[in-house]
Amino acid sequence: MVLQRFLGDKANGFYIDIGAHHPIRFSNTYKFFKRGWRGINIDAMPGSMERFRKLRKEDINLELPLSDKKEVLNYYIFNEKALNTFDETEARKKDGVNGFKITDVRSLETSTLTDVVNKYVPAGQSIDFLSIDIEGYDMKVLKSNDWNKIRPEIVLIEDLNSSIEDSLQGEQFRFMKSVDYKLIARTFNTAFYKNERKN
Repeated sequence: MVLQRFLGDKANGFYIDIGAHHPIRFSNTYKFFKRGWRGINIDAMPGSMERFRKLRKEDINLELPLSDKKEVLNYYIFNEKALNTFDETEARKKDGVNGFKITDVRSLETSTLTDVVNKYVPAGQSIDFLSIDIEGYDMKVLKSNDWNKIRPEIVLIEDLNSSIEDSLQGEQFRFMKSVDYKLIARTFNTAFYKNERKN
């Protein structure tokens, strides 16, 4: 596991998982939870936190959509919940492909990452890693954070570019570089950034 390599065997770490989807399936945090880590799981899908409240009781579990500002947005719900998105263009692209289809559209009120951290992260608690996977809205969440105050050690972000060269030309890479994070690894669809700013 790539994260394990960077975070080592640290006990009692803290994570934030945005687009958490499921407490175990496709989870970037579950193995850390089993090791004693705790954190915040966030997903916009109404009802998504029922399983988290049963299986991840010690975490903070929020049914809450995030964006770059507080607003009401249409949320496109698929028969495969991992594809749910606020991005209408993405939703229309995937609708009807490989058996996936939009089953519902709901209007949801968003919050920002900074607001979530200020409200739910205990004072003085460092954030070991932040995982963001919200189907086309990743940049909006990144822009909603106060990077001068809130600096996770590692940030994982969904990256659907077809090559590393494309990733290095992308908006996500440029933004993370501008807030002093270095791209340290990339898997098939995830980019890993490390905090380069020292106190």
